[in-house]
Parts: sequence; structure tokens; C-alpha cells
Amino acid sequence: MLIDWFTVIAQAINFIILVWLMKRFLYKPILSAIDAREQRIAAELASANQKQAEAQKEREDFQHKNEQFDQQRAALLAKATDEVQTERLRLLDEARQAAATLRSELRQATKDEEEHLHQALRQRTRHEVFAIARKTLNDLAAVSLDERLVEVFIRHLYEMDDPTKASLAATLKSASELALVRSAFDLSDEQRGALQNAINLTFSLDARLHFETAPGLIGGIELSTNGQKLAWSIADYLISLEKDVDALLERQDIPEPEAV
Repeated sequence: MLIDWFTVIAQAINFIILVWLMKRFLYKPILSAIDAREQRIAAELASANQKQAEAQKEREDFQHKNEQFDQQRAALLAKATDEVQTERLRLLDEARQAAATLRSELRQATKDEEEHLHQALRQRTRHEVFAIARKTLNDLAAVSLDERLVEVFIRHLYEMDDPTKASLAATLKSASELALVRSAFDLSDEQRGALQNAINLTFSLDARLHFETAPGLIGGIELSTNGQKLAWSIADYLISLEKDVDALLERQDIPEPEAV
């Protein structure tokens, strides 16, 4: 069999041209497209990995912030609880102090009210006793109670001890102002004259006297000069009586010891 070399060579050349044409216009674009696709896929995968890493980082940051927020919330809650407890204790202490102050004020007010009542009762009792004594003596004697009181005060002048008499006499002599004679009732001219004579005789001087009426003395007479005083009144006896009665009442108020 004879070989047609021309045909063989022509076919070889055609095959080579065909291969070059296919490579040039078919395989190369396909390979370029495949390479471009692979690069695009690789870029997308890299972008996806980057986004995944960013998402993971954001999730970790979010968890960290949540943890910090929880810690801050717990710290703020603890601080608020402590402040509320401190304020509660402060308010309770203020309330206790206010209650103690109120109790003290109430006790003091009650004590003052009782003392005021006692003083009013004592004053009323003195006046009532004095009024009863005046009426009784006026009914039983020809001489009024006022005259008797003047006589009693003059007797006290004469019965004064020597040291008191000497001290009061020196004060009366050196006094630049009038000696004051106060009485619980209005003195008549005769009574003032009797007191003037008694004082002059007692202290051996010509005393300069000024007379005033002072109902608060409750049936008494008082001589005062330069801070020194000589006084006598029914109130002195009433005070002594009141002390004795108070002492008796206190003894009665003391509970008896229980029998064992």
C-alpha cells in the first residue's frame, strides 16, 4: 500500500492548525474563564472568611460588652442597695431622735404644766387660807387681821438677833435711797407711823421709808434696803405647811415592800 505523503503532511498541517485554532480561540478563553471563576470564588471565600472573622469578633465584642454591662449593673445595684440601706438607717436614726426629742418635750411640757398647776393651786390655797383667816379673826376679835400682822412684824423687829440687827442698821445708815416697806395690804397712816417708830427704835436711827402695797406677799410685811431684807408673812407658814404636806404625801406614795 502506497502512502500519500502529501496527504499525510497536509492532514498533519491541518491538525496542527486545528489544534492551534482550538487552543487560541476555544481552550484559552475557557481556561481564562475558569481561572477568573476560580479567582472570583477564592476572593468570595476570602471575603466570606473575613466577614466571618469580623462577625466572630463583633460577637466576642458584644459578649464582652454584655459581661461588662452585667458587671456594671451588678455594681450599680449593689451601690444603690447600700445607699438605700444607709439612707434607711439614717432616716430611722432621725426618726428615733425626733421621737426621743418629742418624748422629752412632752415630758417637759407635762412637768411644766404640773408645776404651773401646783403653783396656781399653792397661790390659790394661800389666798383662800389668808381670806379665811382674815374673816375668822375679824369675826372673833375686835382688832382686824391687818393690825395683827403689823403687830407681829413689829414684834419680829424687837426680837431680831443682834448680828442681823447690826448688819441691817449699818445698811440703813449708809443707804442713799429710801428703805422700802412692802405690805400685802394698804397701811393706814397710824400703821405706817407705828412701823416708822418701831424701825427707828430698833435700829436707833431716823429711817427714811417708802411704803408700797404688794399683794403677792400674801398677808405679810417686808423691809428691804440695799439688797438686805427683813420679812414676815403668812406665806412663810403656808410654805412650811406645804412642804410638810408634800413630804407626807411622798411617804404615802412609797410602795410598801412585798412580803417574802
